Amino acid sequence: MLKTKKISDVYSMEVYTDSGDYFGDIEESILASNKIFGWRVRATKRSYLNKVLGGAKGVIVPHQLVKSIGDIMIISKAAVPSYNDEAPAVEEE
Repeated sequence: MLKTKKISDVYSMEVYTDSGDYFGDIEESILASNKIFGWRVRATKRSYLNKVLGGAKGVIVPHQLVKSIGDIMIISKAAVPSYNDEAPAVEEE
């Protein structure tokens, strides 16, 4: 059976990747032609987004990358920006 949820119930919901990393919190939904186009996810202090984005406040996740919505939202790992712990190496001549 398909369960429905009000969009207002999803605001401030925690977002996790399908690998279990805490990604952020839902801040807003983006609608186009009466359909959900995407979700604006806010970077919080303990989120993976905060490490990756630094000073940015969040990202927009396309709705196609959402795998499940229940007590939390689960998104595909493809939505996660790449992150390197080390700075890129610079060659000196």
